[in-house]
Amino acid sequence: MLIAESTAFAGCVYGFPVRREGTWWRGFDGPLPRSVEQLTASGHVFAITETVVHPHTDDKGLARRLQYRLLADHHASLGATLVEQSDSAICKAFLSWGWQDIGLVRRPSDQQVLRPSDPVVLRALVLPLGLGPRTAAHPDGLAHENRTQRPG
Repeated sequence: MLIAESTAFAGCVYGFPVRREGTWWRGFDGPLPRSVEQLTASGHVFAITETVVHPHTDDKGLARRLQYRLLADHHASLGATLVEQSDSAICKAFLSWGWQDIGLVRRPSDQQVLRPSDPVVLRALVLPLGLGPRTAAHPDGLAHENRTQRPG
């Protein structure tokens, strides 16, 4: 968790390292991009699970900077987050900060235990951090690297 404050609380962000076996991606619709799978297996992915910024803060870039700082503090090569597909404003904000939409994740609703319902549809977003150069073959910068190989 990372907290920002001046004279009062301004915002916070928190998350956790994604487990190497990839349970974070459970319910991913289709094949997970190979580079994301490799980084997950190598332990270089950190999930941002919540970002909160006080609505009256004058610092318009605070949420983005908190996310980048938390990811840097954990030496992540890739940030990951899941955003409800219906929340277009949040998706738009993340995309404007450099996050990339890699697909959908379908998860059971929290209410499913009490009453079966349709799964929650989430957008899977990733933020490459200091990976490889962007090329025609890998426009996202998520190129294959030996350091991200799954142990043999």
